[in-house]
Amino acid sequence: MTTSEGEQGSGGAGAGQASAGGGAQRPEARLEQAVRAAEQALIEFEIAVDTFRIEVENFSRLHEQRLGPVYARIEELDARILEVKAARSGDPEDRRLADDARSRLQPIPGVEELLGGWMDGNGLFPEAAAMLTDQPVRPPERVRPSEEARRLYRDLARKAHPDLAQEQAERHRREEFITRVNAAYARGSEAELRELTAEWAAGPKLKEQAPSAGEELYARLEWLAQRKELLTLVAKELEEGAIGSMLRLAPDDPDRLLEEIAEQLRAEVIERETELAALEALEG
Repeated sequence: MTTSEGEQGSGGAGAGQASAGGGAQRPEARLEQAVRAAEQALIEFEIAVDTFRIEVENFSRLHEQRLGPVYARIEELDARILEVKAARSGDPEDRRLADDARSRLQPIPGVEELLGGWMDGNGLFPEAAAMLTDQPVRPPERVRPSEEARRLYRDLARKAHPDLAQEQAERHRREEFITRVNAAYARGSEAELRELTAEWAAGPKLKEQAPSAGEELYARLEWLAQRKELLTLVAKELEEGAIGSMLRLAPDDPDRLLEEIAEQLRAEVIERETELAALEALEG
């Protein structure tokens, strides 16, 4: 398909594009197209991974806020049951198990400062007392980006993705910008995302880059493949993690899944409370 005339014409200012007369592309053109396609495919994949990561983080926060007090109650009951059994048996091994269980429940010095106030000095969430006494519980913070926020996020990620940079300085600028985009999306803030969209549109225009040499294009493809492999591992870890696995069970209704888990945990609380009451009655 390549003619000598087309090859001679490929070295001019229009290199990389077909000539007006229908001449063939220069030899590196197809490789450049492959690099551009690989870049876009990688960006789309990274957007999907980041979107799922944010969903996992949000679901993890909801999981801790709503179910943390119940887990804490179960752990307290387990420790108390072991203590009663150890007191009855006098067995050193029973005492060791009871002491280990109790030590895991001891408050950590400075935990409020360390964890930003989302857990109190006794190791319980602020909602714990209310939940365990059947009082109204403050609804957990919901952070679920709207469809408009999702659209704005994806559009920004495609335009400003660091993988589109050809120079280190530009890549650094894009990385800092995308960090702010991710933070705004994690908060579900459409207003912030719109501001970032306007900021990017008003930002400096990238200079046109001269076509890369063949060896540079091959190196670029190799880097893209390595990046894709790394993201695949990240996605696998997210999917196989405890929270990711739960989220994949009910991607469209995670609140219902949390409620089902809460029901199971409440049943375990009742079971342990019954066991503890029976043991304490024997002690009496």
